[in-house]
Amino acid sequence: MKITKYATIAASSFVLLLLLTTMAMAGDPNGSATYTDDVAGLKIATNFAWTLVAAFLVFFMQAGFALLGAGALRVKNTVNYFTKSYMDFSIGALAYWAVGFALMFGGSKLFAGLEEGNSIIGWSGWFLTGDAYDVSTMMFWMFQVVFAATAATIVAGACAERLKLQTYLIYSGIVTAIIYSIYGHWVWGGGWLSTLPYGVGARDFAGSGVVHAIGGLVSLAAIMLLGPRIGKFNKDGTPNAIPGHDVGYIVLGTFVLFFGWFGFNPGSTLAATDLRISVIAVNTFLAGSAGAVLVCYWTFLKTKKVDIALTCNGALAGLVGVTAPCAYIPTWAAVVIGLVSGLIVMYGIRFNEWVLKVDDPVGAVAVHGYNGLWGLLAVGIFADGTYGGVSGLIVGNTGQMMAQIIDAATVAVWAFGTGYILFALLKHTVGLRASREEELAGMDISEHGYSAYPEFITQETGEGPAVKSSESVRT
Repeated sequence: MKITKYATIAASSFVLLLLLTTMAMAGDPNGSATYTDDVAGLKIATNFAWTLVAAFLVFFMQAGFALLGAGALRVKNTVNYFTKSYMDFSIGALAYWAVGFALMFGGSKLFAGLEEGNSIIGWSGWFLTGDAYDVSTMMFWMFQVVFAATAATIVAGACAERLKLQTYLIYSGIVTAIIYSIYGHWVWGGGWLSTLPYGVGARDFAGSGVVHAIGGLVSLAAIMLLGPRIGKFNKDGTPNAIPGHDVGYIVLGTFVLFFGWFGFNPGSTLAATDLRISVIAVNTFLAGSAGAVLVCYWTFLKTKKVDIALTCNGALAGLVGVTAPCAYIPTWAAVVIGLVSGLIVMYGIRFNEWVLKVDDPVGAVAVHGYNGLWGLLAVGIFADGTYGGVSGLIVGNTGQMMAQIIDAATVAVWAFGTGYILFALLKHTVGLRASREEELAGMDISEHGYSAYPEFITQETGEGPAVKSSESVRT
């Protein structure tokens, strides 16, 4: 009875808040004051369409994450991972609509309804009501919410095969509404990092730090508290490879993600009339390709075999690394960034397993966390001054590098610190990890009651599947 009473009060308060904020409406909800029937109006409509199509491309990346992650896991955890991938954007959308967007862009004055906020936090745009009930603000929200959902879903792969579903769903809403959004305000919402007195302030064009470092470094905190899967490490601490069940899923998922990145990076101009989109698209393509080529040939020269799953992670690493600098650099720099990203992902995975002794089934920490930091630093190194006034070390500007170092250090402390606090609280309340019996049987049966492949029956021994010693994880 008490629970019902409190739920009723909360729901009533929520409805009242919506009514009050809607009554203050002063935006342009039907576009009549925004669109004009002339050349300027055509430009506005073109940019609206470009931004929304880019948002839809980024949303489709969720399918890529779902396929990639599921393929890298064992059969018995497929339904569980698909569930987390699907609920990420569902929960994240509501959290960002209600809270995250206001915290992130309040005070930025970028669009109607975003006037209130300071250099630390925003506080306008709640529930997209009031002045935020505006066609331009809605366009911007649609583009931003898919980025927020991407940051949250990175953690699903790192924690896969042993994290409780209910715990993950709680995490997803909190990281989207608070952790991601507050740091995002500092960089994209007119916050203190964007106004540092070095260079032109910290710059992260499409989210190496805001999206990928946040997701990757929160993942690191989570898996440190969560512990490795059963059978991942031997008694002497050496890691075992636990192969996924479908390489085809991994490759297809990577193709989908690569395709979506053309919404991620060029779309961040928010304008098709900004012709720099061609340079951004080329830089994105080259960096992802360079990361894949580096990993492919590096591993072939060492082992005389090509590991396509790890090569896919090389492509994703290159894409993450170029996401922050993609608008500010020449094409040769994109190739260099992609090559370095390939090295970072390979040795980042090895560092995590052999030094930190953490278990990351999909390599999320190395791909997104470490390469997200590299992407921020790459701005300060390779920006050539041809766009946005951003120039780095290659043209003799040391100030921008200082801003990027401060940004990288800030996101590392913020993401890992808040992620550790959040998962520590969850560990001591709802709990983090499934029981040993549930993990051995598979999360699909214990959490969902059915398998993705009902005709496929395995007998577990208590030590997981057959494992072998390995110096790297496949994906």
